[in-house]
Amino acid sequence: MNKDKKKQKIDEKSKVEDLEEFREYPEGKGLTTDQGVKVNHTDDSLKAGKRGPTLMEDFHFREKITHFDHERIPERIVHARGAGAHGYFECYESMSEYTMAKFLQEPGKKTPVFVRFSTVAGFRGSADTARDVRGFATKFYTEDGNYDLVGNNIPIFFIQDAIKFPDLIHSVKPEPDNEIPQASTAHDTFYDFVVSAPETTHMIMWALSDRAIPRSYRMMEGFSVNTFRFVNMEGKGRFIKFIWKPLLGVHSLVWDESMKLGGEDPDYHRRDLYEAIDNGDYPEYELYVQMVEEEDEHNFDFDILDPTKHWPEELITPKKIGKLVLNRKPDNFFAEVEQVAFCPGNVVPGIDFSNDPLLQGRLFSYIDTQLIRLGGPNFHEIPINRPLAPVHNNQRDGYHRHTINTGKTSYFPNTLGDNCPKPVPREDGGYVHYMEKVEGKKIRDRSDKFKDFYSQARSFYNSMSEPEKQHIISAFHFEVGKVESKEVRQKMVDQFANVDKGLAVAIAKGVGVSPPPNGADSSTADNFPSFSMENTVKDTVKTRKVAILAENGFNYDELVKVKDALEDAGANSEIISMYLGMIKADTGQEIEVDKNYISTASTQFDAVYVPGGKESVETLKKRGDVIHFVNEAFKHCKAIAAVSEGMDLLIESDITGFSISKGEITSDKGVVTTVDNTQIKNFAKSFIEAIAVHRHWNRGTKEEIPA
Repeated sequence: MNKDKKKQKIDEKSKVEDLEEFREYPEGKGLTTDQGVKVNHTDDSLKAGKRGPTLMEDFHFREKITHFDHERIPERIVHARGAGAHGYFECYESMSEYTMAKFLQEPGKKTPVFVRFSTVAGFRGSADTARDVRGFATKFYTEDGNYDLVGNNIPIFFIQDAIKFPDLIHSVKPEPDNEIPQASTAHDTFYDFVVSAPETTHMIMWALSDRAIPRSYRMMEGFSVNTFRFVNMEGKGRFIKFIWKPLLGVHSLVWDESMKLGGEDPDYHRRDLYEAIDNGDYPEYELYVQMVEEEDEHNFDFDILDPTKHWPEELITPKKIGKLVLNRKPDNFFAEVEQVAFCPGNVVPGIDFSNDPLLQGRLFSYIDTQLIRLGGPNFHEIPINRPLAPVHNNQRDGYHRHTINTGKTSYFPNTLGDNCPKPVPREDGGYVHYMEKVEGKKIRDRSDKFKDFYSQARSFYNSMSEPEKQHIISAFHFEVGKVESKEVRQKMVDQFANVDKGLAVAIAKGVGVSPPPNGADSSTADNFPSFSMENTVKDTVKTRKVAILAENGFNYDELVKVKDALEDAGANSEIISMYLGMIKADTGQEIEVDKNYISTASTQFDAVYVPGGKESVETLKKRGDVIHFVNEAFKHCKAIAAVSEGMDLLIESDITGFSISKGEITSDKGVVTTVDNTQIKNFAKSFIEAIAVHRHWNRGTKEEIPA
């Protein structure tokens, strides 16, 4: 017993050491077969003469080709496109009052984690920036075993019961007759499903908001979606939901930007995540939990077990309980990101389930999926899925078994093996399900409160800022405008009249159908500030990317001082020029160019800065791709800044937001300028504040900007 406890403590120390036996380091090593036989030639197969047939006795050729032929496994049906990272979770305070979960008992305790972010609808080769729900799945390697918190960046879901999940996904995937469109909901079958299943209404509001086009994985929330339970040592249970909140705030792309990035850099979110880790700008999130006492279960206008309903933070206050830090990239994308297997049924003592009907189905479906994807029942033995806690049970054999089980017995009870492995009492950490009284007649139906499909959708729309409302309307115009069936387009308008008549009228105008004669007024609904991204963190520019446009003859002092100020504030900047290499300042100093215009675009930056220098600016003014760069950034409502002659480029670009009158500069709408380069410090401070706002929606008719 003491020996086992000592081994468990060693196993818990470090995930890196625990998995070291599975790592392979090729540097400086000789080539071998899978059997360890050294290979002296791998460029030509074994032949009967130089021009003769290949001989099948060439075991190296056969092994190499056979392995290659079997390298692909089925991709996930949903969440196929993803990226992942290692890190740790640090507990802030003891949660022993609420849960037995050991990783939540001790302030400062750190638990290794692996996180996978993903899109839902697209195949593995689709673009990161498609309008879609994002998965946010976290595997905690705890001393009690693995705990999987499997959620999304939107707090609710399309359907209320898992039995409808195949129908939802069949409708959202490319249409079966032509395999079009890829990674997009903008087509007939999806919206035919939406108008046929009004329970989707609330989720559609979220999915057509800016939440579905996040700026990065590092700037989106994560939600457990389903209702779970905390259970403490006394057996008391509470209903809970989890929320991950990014320390950088919740920020989005704009639609035009997301579509362009899909072509310019389809790996945009994956690249952003890994570059941040490489730069030491580790993504950080704080974990919150919302709790509802069991006696308060029915005290809300909505059913807390309904996965299409959100728990507004204004009604159920989240409690901050810890922090997640992602600080290490995968060593091998396939071995870790592709083979990691999550399941909401992977819980530890102190965390249990509710009767949420979507969750109940997920408990079956996730395991069932892995059986075919990962080749059988032993997928938990793949290194990325292995728990740090010791594993002892009577499961045996099957495809890809890694464990070499010793002993004579593989059953319980037994006398030949002293009844080992034997059940563990609750007081020693054995999992005991929450004792919930369950009774009722067998019936295919749902709670009456589940049948309210529109109240929270109204609250969501009423909680949006005016720019956010306009973005939702534009999203409807794009999505429903792609639907060929006029009948479905009309039904969409009629359905969303139940949310807000003004919204439905605006949708109808954009998609060529009749406006509704009647409809709801969302302005009378609840307003929850936590629903709106306008109320997120806007006091930091940490990790933001700024493009500095310069050519030969730039003002060295202006460029360097602003670049240094940006980096001191935590932002990253890159020099963009016509060609890679070095460019020379007006005083002779040289600086290296990071990117040229053909390999990048304004969509890949959060702000644009143009330093002065007459020769540099005159060159910039003559280039159409530079004018487009500035115009596009302005159209996307990003902060733009220029010093001295740099303002001439803004004038040439014909953007608005500043005016020159009697030698005085007036700036607003996120355009920061100065003619006095002795005021660079104040200028840089104003520019940094403008970047922190994220988007300057007050730019009016951006459609008039030629970008």
